[in-house]
Amino acid sequence: MTPPIKLLLLDIGGVLLTDGWETKSREEAAELFSLDTVDVNQRHRNTFDAYESGKITLDEYLDLVVFYEERSFSREEFKQFMMAQSKPYPDTIEYIAQLKQQFHLPIATVNNEPLELNEHRINTFHLKKVIDVFVSSCYVNMRKPDPKMYQLALNMMQAKPEETLYIDDRKVYTEIAAKLGINAIHHTSLTSTQQQLAGFGLILP
Repeated sequence: MTPPIKLLLLDIGGVLLTDGWETKSREEAAELFSLDTVDVNQRHRNTFDAYESGKITLDEYLDLVVFYEERSFSREEFKQFMMAQSKPYPDTIEYIAQLKQQFHLPIATVNNEPLELNEHRINTFHLKKVIDVFVSSCYVNMRKPDPKMYQLALNMMQAKPEETLYIDDRKVYTEIAAKLGINAIHHTSLTSTQQQLAGFGLILP
């Protein structure tokens, strides 16, 4: 018999919100600000791991990716565009909030996110109302798929793997969780996730 779920771990981008700074957003930025898309993406790949792991700041990231030469637009204009790419999935946020209340579930994230984007997203979409602890890459200086990040979340929340459920829209990350003995759901839609949650006894009245 499967033990009852006592901890819910979530990704943010792709589950509660859109991704914060994905390829499509960078391509739109390149078009809007008349940048070389190939160059932007190459520079992004070379620097984003350090930014997402909290090892460089947003300004340092932008110095390397965009403002390594004179531009006709300001740094603030570009930052505003970056922040505006984040949109909520209100139905999913509300559903998770109801699960938390109904089953008295503590909830933590295991998410890859750079500091400034992470804090913008947390504050703009009031995620602290739903999530108790943010085990974000920018805070812990490691990134998924590092197994230590999942283990850190378990340790911080004092939870056993078999009593924990992890939800992520990227299958490879759910596979890492599963190897650690954590129950995992590959999120493709709210309906699909609700059906899978039911299999763990997490059904709203």
